[in-house]
Amino acid sequence: MQLQTYISDLLYRYDCVIVPEFGAFITQRVSAEVNTNNNTFFAPKKALLFNEQIKNNDGLLARYVADVEQIPFEVATKKINQQVQRFKSTLIEGETLYFEGIGALVFNELSKINFTPNYSVNYLTDAFGLTQFNSSNINRDVVSTTENAITENPVLPLAKQTKGYRTYLKYAAVGLIALTISGLAFSKFQFNQVEKHNILAQQEAQTEIESKIQEATFVISNPLPTVKVTLEKEVIGTYHIIAGAFRIEKNCDTKIKQLKTKGFEARKVGENKYGLHQVAYQSYTNRVEALKALRTIKRTQNSAAWLLVKALD
Repeated sequence: MQLQTYISDLLYRYDCVIVPEFGAFITQRVSAEVNTNNNTFFAPKKALLFNEQIKNNDGLLARYVADVEQIPFEVATKKINQQVQRFKSTLIEGETLYFEGIGALVFNELSKINFTPNYSVNYLTDAFGLTQFNSSNINRDVVSTTENAITENPVLPLAKQTKGYRTYLKYAAVGLIALTISGLAFSKFQFNQVEKHNILAQQEAQTEIESKIQEATFVISNPLPTVKVTLEKEVIGTYHIIAGAFRIEKNCDTKIKQLKTKGFEARKVGENKYGLHQVAYQSYTNRVEALKALRTIKRTQNSAAWLLVKALD
């Protein structure tokens, strides 16, 4: 089993991928950078770290392996544990453990794991296709400007300017008064014409409406009885006994068909926080009945079954 490949796949989608009883690979977003010394532009990326203190099994890696290899969750967990034992043996023997596309791990003098990330792979999907590049220096030439001489127009004496300006104002005032009077007269005439037209149109519309109402008025002597239809809404409980979770929705549908052939009212109950499609053996409205059914299923069907409390839309 190429566990490194599965870890690499998950790092594109998640910020933390835990390898049970070994450690966690953690990503952190880094913004785009510019090195001003050599004019190099670096695309945004995910910085990759390793923390050997985080090793509790959150089920993410095991569920992904189970979906890809089409094996039960328990079998996937066992295979991961076997692979982890080989990882530890390699490190204890003083050798370097290489994870393709991720980085290298080795024990230091304090028996702690040192991690050197692989910078050739960018796990930030938003930066897909972007690479670093160098830009040449930009030389800016200084452009000299020459001020053009400004030719001044001759200025008339103040007395002549004032005389011409007053004459212009006199004729402008007379023209403005004439335009205002004619405009008011035309506006009043136009308003009267519009008002007459609106009154005539309103009278014609009212006459036509009354005529249509008289033609359409009739009485039903023998009306049909009223039929009332009551639709019963299916009630789905909030207590669901989970049979499994699947990355591929097609596998989810196959599991539901298998459970229904066994007499269960199986259904999908949404996705979990890891994006996996969850399938329930059955749903209950009563918690006591759900717990009773869970004990029976764990004893006869699936010891890994568990109870989910969730209200479905």
